[in-house]
Amino acid sequence: MRPAAIVTLDQLREEPYASVVCYPRGGKVELRRRLEEMRKLGVSELMFAGEKQVFGLPVLGKGCVGIVVIARVDGKEAALKIRRTDADRARMQREAHLLAKANAVCVGPQLLRVSRNFLLMQLINGSLLPHWIENKPSKLKVMKVVRSILEQCYRLDEAGLDHGELSHAPKHVIIARRDKPFIVDFETASLGRRPSNVTSMCQFLFLSSQVGTQIAEQLGMMDQEAILNALRRYKSDRSCGNFEDVMLACGL
Repeated sequence: MRPAAIVTLDQLREEPYASVVCYPRGGKVELRRRLEEMRKLGVSELMFAGEKQVFGLPVLGKGCVGIVVIARVDGKEAALKIRRTDADRARMQREAHLLAKANAVCVGPQLLRVSRNFLLMQLINGSLLPHWIENKPSKLKVMKVVRSILEQCYRLDEAGLDHGELSHAPKHVIIARRDKPFIVDFETASLGRRPSNVTSMCQFLFLSSQVGTQIAEQLGMMDQEAILNALRRYKSDRSCGNFEDVMLACGL
């Protein structure tokens, strides 16, 4: 396992860095194009650090669409999503458009810049929700974080944007400094589906995961039938009143 490394764009021509930029396979022509894209985005360096591994290098994330690394842009750190060469999409603009829609209702990391193969975003330093809850934060902190998460989900519902993966969300909520939660990764989001962000997140937080068990330990046992009934009413009519009823059923 290699230690964290800061690598200039010129050094990205070397292995194993070049293979990460063109993951899982590419060639000199594709690499040259991608390095030029990064220059146009203002990227000066990449930092290989994180809990995931790609070709022995640590990265922030690895998914079906892209690899996420730390980039230095204009002297500041940002998150750079690199489109995989075998991704099921030819460019990153759609995901950028959906992230911008989320940003418009104050949800998600801030979109910075986008090109065909790269999505540049605000870097969120923090802990994934399951790791954060394992550290036994106070009841007040848990209530504050969970309420904020559900309010963000409600704003997404109101905007007509369905995240798509919040019923199984261990990797999609990061708790940053001052216990501020961020919903991340909008690559499978859609404006064409009926939004179900509140109901999906409630399922994850209260009804069907280890995180739900830990939240219940902090907040006290909840009436799951009351939560389900409130969610059914909300699903039928996504009004502010029905959302507040969901929050009350969840003890918030």
